[in-house]
Amino acid sequence: MTAKTPARIPANSISINNRDLRRLWLAANRLVDPPSGPLNAAGIMQIIRDLGFLQIDTVRNVVRAQDHILWSRNRNYRERMLWPLLQQRLLFEHFTHDASLIPVETYPLWQRQFRRLGARAANAAWYRSGMDQGEIEALRDRIAAEGPLSTHAFDSAAESREMWARKPHKKALEQMWYAGVLATSMRRNFVKYYDLGERVFPPLPPDAPDEAAAGAALCELAMQRLWVASPGEIRKFWEALPPAEVTAWARGSDLVPVRIESADGKWQEAFALPDIEARLAAIPPPASQLRIINPFDPAIRDRARLKRIFGFDYTNEMFVPAAKRRWGYYVYPLLEGDSFVGRIEAKGDRQGGTLRVTGFWAEDGVRWGKGRADRLRLELERFARLAGLTPAPFSPSTAS
Repeated sequence: MTAKTPARIPANSISINNRDLRRLWLAANRLVDPPSGPLNAAGIMQIIRDLGFLQIDTVRNVVRAQDHILWSRNRNYRERMLWPLLQQRLLFEHFTHDASLIPVETYPLWQRQFRRLGARAANAAWYRSGMDQGEIEALRDRIAAEGPLSTHAFDSAAESREMWARKPHKKALEQMWYAGVLATSMRRNFVKYYDLGERVFPPLPPDAPDEAAAGAALCELAMQRLWVASPGEIRKFWEALPPAEVTAWARGSDLVPVRIESADGKWQEAFALPDIEARLAAIPPPASQLRIINPFDPAIRDRARLKRIFGFDYTNEMFVPAAKRRWGYYVYPLLEGDSFVGRIEAKGDRQGGTLRVTGFWAEDGVRWGKGRADRLRLELERFARLAGLTPAPFSPSTAS
C-alpha cells in the first residue's frame, strides 16, 4: 500500500490495526481456513475465481508454482487436476503481470489487454521476428489447417533449425498470442500449443463492455480480491490499466476510505470494500498449521505490500546471480497463523525420490522449539507426497 492515496480520509474513517489487516489479507487469499475438504473441478475453479487468476511457471523445483498455489488452499489437490480445465475452456491463458490462467468469464473484459499487449509486442525490439507479414500469416494458416501446434512443430525440418536458432517463429507466434489472434489450446508437459483464438475463446456477447466499462469492471474485480488497497495496488493486480484510470475509478466508486496500520506501527491511508467490517467480523482465527508458501503465490506477489502488512522482507532470488543471493535459488516463505516465521530452501530430487532441505532461516525473534519444528516436518511430509517424494531427514535446529 502506498503511503498516500489521492482521497482525503475523514476523521471518523474506519481504522484497521495491523493484526486485523493481516487477517483480512490472508482471508482474501484463502489462507485462513484449514486447507482440507473434498475437491473437484468446480472447487478448483472456485479457488482460482477467488484469487482472480492463477500464475503459471515452468520451473518444477518440487512441484510447479500453479500446482503448489492450489495445493496450499486444499491439500486434496493433485498435479493432474488443473490442465483439463483449460481444455474444457473454463480458463484461458494470457498475461497479467506474468503468464496466468484466467476464468473465462473475464474474457469479455480482456479485449483491451489483447489490444495493448498485442501492440506492445508488435513494437518491442525483443519481439521483432524478422519475418514479413506474409511469413507470419503462413504460420497462422498452418495452425488453421493443422490444428493446435507447439513451437516444436516449426523446428522439425533440418533446414529450419538454423533459422529457428534466431527464434523468428517463436517471436511471431507470441506476437499473435499477445494480440489474441492465437490462444493457448492446451499444454502438454507444460509445452504450449497454439490454436486460432476464434477456436479457443468464446464468442463475445452482444452486450460486451466498451473499453471504459471493461476497465471499471477490472478495477472492481481486483478490489473484490484485495479487500483493502491503494489505487496503486488495484492497478498492480491485473497490470492492465494506467494509473490515472484506476485512481479516477477509486475516487468515483463506493469504496470506503480507511486508515491501516503497517507492521512497523505507521498508519497509512487506503480504500476498502463497503462491507469490510462485516468481512473482518466473519473471519475465524487463522489455523495454526504451518504452510510452505510458493514464491509465486498471490499472497506474497506484491513484495512491498507483503513487507508493510507482515514486516516480511522477501525477494525471489531465482534471477539473482548465485554469488549475490542472500538466501537461495528457490526459497519458500513459511506462514504460521498470521505471521511469517521463516523461510526454507527445498529441492525435489527426482532421481533419488527425495525432498531435500538445502537451507533454513528463522525470522528474527521467532523461536523454533519442538512444536514449531514438528509442524514444519509434517508440512514437509505433506509437500513431499504432493510431488511423489519422500522427505529426507531435517531439523531446523541443525540446519545451516
